[in-house]
Amino acid sequence: MPDPVRPADDEARSLARGLLSLGHAALAWTDPATGTPGISRIAFARDPEAGLLTLVSGLAPHFRALRENPDCALMLGEVGAKGDPMTHPRLMIRARAGFVAPDDPARAGMRARWLERNPKAQVYVDLPDFAFVRLTPLSALLNGGFARAFHLTPQNL
Repeated sequence: MPDPVRPADDEARSLARGLLSLGHAALAWTDPATGTPGISRIAFARDPEAGLLTLVSGLAPHFRALRENPDCALMLGEVGAKGDPMTHPRLMIRARAGFVAPDDPARAGMRARWLERNPKAQVYVDLPDFAFVRLTPLSALLNGGFARAFHLTPQNL
C-alpha cells in the first residue's frame, strides 16, 4: 500500500512555518529513571539564528531527561473554536536537543531575542539553573487537516 503522506509542497511549508510561530509546544522526552515517555508544555521559538529553541529550568523533569537522552519530539498546533479537534493543523517534529553552554558566544543574542518575544522571562532567564536548548529537527510530519498529511524535511522548517 502506498504511503498516504505526501511530500511537502509550498502550502504545507507555509502552514508549518505558521505553526512554528505559536510560541509554545508540547515536548515529548524519555524519563531516564524509568525509560517511559513524558511530555511537557514549553515556551518555544523559531530563532532566526539559533533555530528551534527553548529555555529550560533545571527543576523541570525534561531538563535531566534531555541531558541524558537528547532524542525528543515536539507537537505544535492549536485547536480552533469550532469543529473536530482532529481536523485542525498540527506539526510533529522529531528532534535532537543540544544544551547551549553559559559561555557560548551565541547565548547573548539568543537571550536578547528570547526576551523580545518573552519579556516576563527577564525574571528567570539568568538564573543559574536555566539553560537554552537548541532543538535540531531530524524530520517532521504535518497534519494539515482531514486527508492533508505531509512529510517535511528539516530544510522545510
